[in-house]
Amino acid sequence: MITKQVIQTCIDDLKELTKVEFAVIDTQGILVAGNFEKEKLDLEMMKNFFDSPADSQIIGGNYLFKVRGDNEPVYVLVSHGNQSEGYVLGKIAVSHIEQLLVAYHEQFDHNNFIQNLLLDNLLLVDIYNRAKKLGIPLKAGRVVFLVEVSPEAANEALHAVKTAFCEKMDDYAIAVEENGIILVHTLEEDETYEDMRNIACMLEDLMNTEVMLKARVSYGTIVGELRELSKSYKEARMALDVGKIFYSSQSVHSYDTLGIGRLIYQLPANLCKLFIDEIYGPELPKEVDEEILHTAEVFLENNLNVSETARQLYIHRNTLVYRIEKLKSATGLDVRVFDDALTFKIATMVSSYIQYINQSELR
Repeated sequence: MITKQVIQTCIDDLKELTKVEFAVIDTQGILVAGNFEKEKLDLEMMKNFFDSPADSQIIGGNYLFKVRGDNEPVYVLVSHGNQSEGYVLGKIAVSHIEQLLVAYHEQFDHNNFIQNLLLDNLLLVDIYNRAKKLGIPLKAGRVVFLVEVSPEAANEALHAVKTAFCEKMDDYAIAVEENGIILVHTLEEDETYEDMRNIACMLEDLMNTEVMLKARVSYGTIVGELRELSKSYKEARMALDVGKIFYSSQSVHSYDTLGIGRLIYQLPANLCKLFIDEIYGPELPKEVDEEILHTAEVFLENNLNVSETARQLYIHRNTLVYRIEKLKSATGLDVRVFDDALTFKIATMVSSYIQYINQSELR
């Protein structure tokens, strides 16, 4: 709904242009916004006018008008000026506020519809009926982006996303979660997945430069029908979770590039624990510390290249070989051999997933 601040800004701008003072009172006789002294207003009299059948009235040099929303009176506007200015400018102010009410009501309806659509709270027939009423096309290429920020910065982040990305009528930015901003983007005819990647990077840069905070951005696959929008949202949510677990060094995650991480994420927890027990036993051997694990991970990232790995870690080749041998002695896995390297990589990712599950259970 429209906020008091928006109404106050509206009547302040009108006063600046017309030099006429205005005030807005709600149905309970409470002053919502105004730019002249409260003592000049008889709020009880204003409330009585609201209950009367008249649409306008003059009382003590003040012109009173009813402001309607959905054909029902929602405010009383008071215009304080001479006979000609007070009436004409009061009518202009009423028209302006009513247009604001319509715009905000439409925006609320659209956002509320999109939110319920993403959360699967609508029946198929409701989707078609409400989309038709709101003028939202049923068939169009759309994709959902999810921006994760800290809860205290969510409102600022939402405003930034709306300002930067929602000039198009078919794009929507809403807050469904306390630390998540959702952007529903409607594709142009020539937009591709490469463009989606660019938009995700733009969202990350926006958070870094405008809101001054680090953020993670994910997005689902492109869907062609409005009723499939929740599918893209669920994919974006999974991409964000999988990205945090398995690809923490990255800040932009796409559902269609999650690879083996998505497969592990969908496995039952008990099956993952059985796999780790089979590889490492009840727990990871004490000989395998963070240094050994990091060395092995960099070795795999460099396609089992000893020279390049040693260069990146700023260690001697012999030191690298020693660490690899130490890992082999503790786990039985020689990461210089492809099969063992693959087993170690999967075991590392599964261990990260189990740790994530355990932490989630403690929350």
